[in-house]
This record gives sequence, C-alpha cells and structure tokens, in this order.
Amino acid sequence: MGPVRAMRSFFNALGLAWWAKIETKEPNVTYWFGPFLTRRGLVVNLSVFVEDLSREGAISVDQRVIRSRRTEPLTISD
Repeated sequence: MGPVRAMRSFFNALGLAWWAKIETKEPNVTYWFGPFLTRRGLVVNLSVFVEDLSREGAISVDQRVIRSRRTEPLTISD
C-alpha cells in the first residue's frame, strides 16, 4: 500500500475523509465516491464520476459532499 492510500485509509478510519454521496433515479442507486484527503481533491474528481454515471444512463443525479467514515458497501441498490 502506497503512502497516499495509507493516509486515505487512516483519515477514513478517523472520520476525516471526504466522500460524495451520489443518488440516482433509474436506476435507484446510492453510490459513495471516495475517500479523499481534501474537499478540493474530491470535487475535482467528482465531475468525471458523475459524467460516467450519466453516460451509463443514470437519471436525476443528486450529489452531496460530506466528511465521514465509510465502509463497504459503496454501492447500494434499492
């Protein structure tokens, strides 16, 4: 494990990592995108992830950026 990945894991364990919660309709799915060390790093990379979801046909994409601790699963289908 590289130093950046180890830092991300450590920050996540402490609840200091930045995550995006992305909810779509059709399909009705919640995606968690992260962890990131900085809010800026997350925001810069988030647009690419959301564009990929849109290209795959996801409708009504709602996103929130939060600081949290997350574990699996990172994709939740209804």
